[in-house]
Parts: sequence; structure tokens; C-alpha cells
Amino acid sequence: MDIQLKRGILDVCVLAAIKDEDSYGYKIIKDMKPYTEMSESTLYTILKRLETANMLTVRTAEHNGRLRKYYHITKAGLERIEEFKSEWREVMSIYQFITKEGTENA
Repeated sequence: MDIQLKRGILDVCVLAAIKDEDSYGYKIIKDMKPYTEMSESTLYTILKRLETANMLTVRTAEHNGRLRKYYHITKAGLERIEEFKSEWREVMSIYQFITKEGTENA
């Protein structure tokens, strides 16, 4: 898969993983596992990029005596998910055109 396309999809996957509730790294990876594999290093690169783009915020809280970073989606992050849905409809339309089987040119 094209690296830029995959990067954009993974960014939106991470946003979707925290859309309904704040979450932390290990849980994000666990929640995404049925859909896609992601390493911790890839996840934390994505989280930093999304934070820089103001699509999520980070807070630190203590959990079992250790500090844990929790990620919260922002309005910009929610808007990015909606943009992706619209873009994906266009991608699917192009896919259908490319893969169509017909006799138009026969």
C-alpha cells in the first residue's frame, strides 16, 4: 500500500480509537488489533503528529502508582474523521471504476 495513504488511514484509525473516550497507548493498540497491527513506535509517532496538528490533547494521570498519558480527541480531530469518511467515499467510487467488469468496450 502507498505509504502516504497508509499513514493517513492510520492517523484516522487512532483518532477513531479515542473518539468515544480518552485512552492510553497500550489500550489504543489493543482496541485496534482486530482491525490492524500497529507497533508502539508507530503509534507514538502518530500520537505526536496528531498532537502537533491539534487533533488531540494529552494529559498525564497516575494509575497504579505510575504516570500514564491519556489522549483526548479535539474538535479538529473529530472533523478529520468526518473529512476522511467523505474522502473514502470518493476513493471507493474510484475503486469501483477501476475494478468494474463490463462490456462497455467489448
